[in-house]
Amino acid sequence: MTCVMSDLHGCYGKYAKMLKKIGFGEGDTLYILGDVIDRGPDGIRILLDMMGRKNVIPIIGNHESLALSSLKLIRDGASEAELCNKRRYRLWMLSDGGATAAAFRALPKETQTALTEYIESFSVYEEITAGGRRFHLSHTLPEYRPGYDIHGVTLPEFLWGEPDYETAYAPDMLFVTGHTPTHVIDPAFFGKIWYGNNHIGIDCAAAWGGRLGCLSLETMEEYYV
Repeated sequence: MTCVMSDLHGCYGKYAKMLKKIGFGEGDTLYILGDVIDRGPDGIRILLDMMGRKNVIPIIGNHESLALSSLKLIRDGASEAELCNKRRYRLWMLSDGGATAAAFRALPKETQTALTEYIESFSVYEEITAGGRRFHLSHTLPEYRPGYDIHGVTLPEFLWGEPDYETAYAPDMLFVTGHTPTHVIDPAFFGKIWYGNNHIGIDCAAAWGGRLGCLSLETMEEYYV
């Protein structure tokens, strides 16, 4: 099975239940489309689990990107006062990064180093074929523009963009993204995966009272916790 989920936001319990529900094993592949950390309490715990699984492919989200420089400073012994002088740290704290920072501080130094190196290894996007379909997988996408070329998109657009869900970006590829909760795309889809115009939105608001969604790319079967 090749499957995809996104925006776990520290919900370790839902993540663990989902792996059990789909029967995730060594012969399967799981793509996680960013925003593993923050908001919920156990983002670091999820990252440590992911790091131990060679068949989990992480794609960077805006929360990992925002946190990384601060995690490195914490790893290197920066004081709270020094951190608070950094704009990105302050922005991260405003983005519900407190629980992540606290959990990271509690790790041994060697684990902190391994974890920051792991986050630095995250893909910006992946393009794969499964079940006879082509998929582009990324945290989010920019709005559509004439002459759109996915390979010319900048990193901030992959992290902070808002897709134009009313426009098919390419006729022969499905674009799977998180970042935007599906009920924001369409209120009827709270806690459910959304489809339209060659887009698939999979952020089912796990950290906001919704569900964690997972999609099998071979069969298009949906799973929820």
